[in-house]
Amino acid sequence: MTEDELIRGCLQENASCQKEVFNRFASRMLGVCNRYARNCADAEDILQDAFIKVFDKIHQFKFEGSFEGWIRKIVVNTALKKYSLRRYEKEVVGYEIKDRDESIMDPPAYAHLTEKDLLVLINNLPDGYRLIFNLYVIEGYQHDEIAEMLGIQPGTSRSQLVKARNMLQKQILELQKVAV
Repeated sequence: MTEDELIRGCLQENASCQKEVFNRFASRMLGVCNRYARNCADAEDILQDAFIKVFDKIHQFKFEGSFEGWIRKIVVNTALKKYSLRRYEKEVVGYEIKDRDESIMDPPAYAHLTEKDLLVLINNLPDGYRLIFNLYVIEGYQHDEIAEMLGIQPGTSRSQLVKARNMLQKQILELQKVAV
């Protein structure tokens, strides 16, 4: 069945078409959910909520552009709602950015990191840092877009990104110290 046929079937609330859409896109979208979620259970909840929204709003898909991109946007927005600004503004981090660490990282600090290792480090970031980092670095949104999505100022987005990058750098350096 073609993608267009599946979408049209979903528009008619055909359960087999909905199941096929889920089966085609769930694993890739779970990867997106994992970047935003604190744990696997949260990622699965986000995925489930997102697909409920996909099937509820499928009539809004205009058959223009990528269907997968449209689904991905719903997944990202669902994740953002789960980790709303109010939630991460109240988070106590215990991490304060002082002066930027001017030490240059040696290649061993990051050369042996796998994608899974990086995902763990990113998931260890406070919610606000993690959301901004994912939206900017991974999803490719600009600070103005992120600000609008989260109801913050663009400068706040920039600041959170700098803090996230600094925190990741500190975590990588700590890993290097442990590995030595």
